[in-house]
Amino acid sequence: MTTIFGILEVNLVNARGLKNNEFWGGGIDPYVLLQYRGQERKSTTVRGQGSKPEWNEKFTFKIEYPSVDGQYKLILKLMDHDTFSSDDYLGEATIYLKEFIEVGLENGRAEIHPKKYSVVGSDQCYCGEIQVGITFTPKEATHDDEEYGGWKDSGYC
Repeated sequence: MTTIFGILEVNLVNARGLKNNEFWGGGIDPYVLLQYRGQERKSTTVRGQGSKPEWNEKFTFKIEYPSVDGQYKLILKLMDHDTFSSDDYLGEATIYLKEFIEVGLENGRAEIHPKKYSVVGSDQCYCGEIQVGITFTPKEATHDDEEYGGWKDSGYC
């Protein structure tokens, strides 16, 4: 089977109902770590919006199908930025993308309009929701030899 590549675009919209875990009663300053197969992106930190942050940011990831381990999941880790201590983990949402990517390969594109996903804490209890939209676009594989400084890479030194 040939390997197919593509671009996964994630539209991080907002989150709702996040728990305030600040000991001193201050507000949370949430941000999101988006992870897909060793690729990681970080959203901006939202200040002053507490448990209802709005991001409206887009992130892209390179997709390879099929993958070696068959794992196709996007993990959204919500964190609370702290200035004087390590950042606090608020929870995470996992989105499984195998069928979604397969639809995109079949149709030339796949899209999930922004929808809500449950955020669960380390105790596996519900602790809010995050809204994201996702688009996958396969790219045609090129069979051209790569060129390096005008020389074709022939495998010889």
